[in-house]
Amino acid sequence: MKGEEGGMEEENSVTINDLMKRMAEFARERDWDQFHSPRNLLLALVGEVGELSEIFQWKGEVPRGLPDWNKDEKEHLGEELSDVLLYLVRLSDICGVDLGKAALRKLELNARKYPVQQCKASSKKYTNYNNAKLQGESLNIGNENGNEDAITELP
Repeated sequence: MKGEEGGMEEENSVTINDLMKRMAEFARERDWDQFHSPRNLLLALVGEVGELSEIFQWKGEVPRGLPDWNKDEKEHLGEELSDVLLYLVRLSDICGVDLGKAALRKLELNARKYPVQQCKASSKKYTNYNNAKLQGESLNIGNENGNEDAITELP
């Protein structure tokens, strides 16, 4: 975006909360809240993931940065990625899940399940590592209230 002096201004970051508020306003203005049940939003999200998948279907492995894709292809990809993101944000809002906190918590859990020393440069599942905590025992991670929650993931 051009600034007053002709230079480029840094664009503001968009937060999950910003998207959540905009999606809620968008739905409210159109009286769509009545249709935004968790089930309906999940099914819409799955449909959008299907549309995203179609973009990559039959292309084989695609290198990072998509160097062989033209502007229109990348723009279409951005639109489909945005659809997935927006439905995910709306679903988390309707379900009362703080998506940002949940994502950070999941990253912490994954860091414990996949210790760097054991997992670096490996694509194996956590159940393949020689660590009792990674073999289905509960992992305790503090929640936003400082309480410990036991989390067990089944193989």
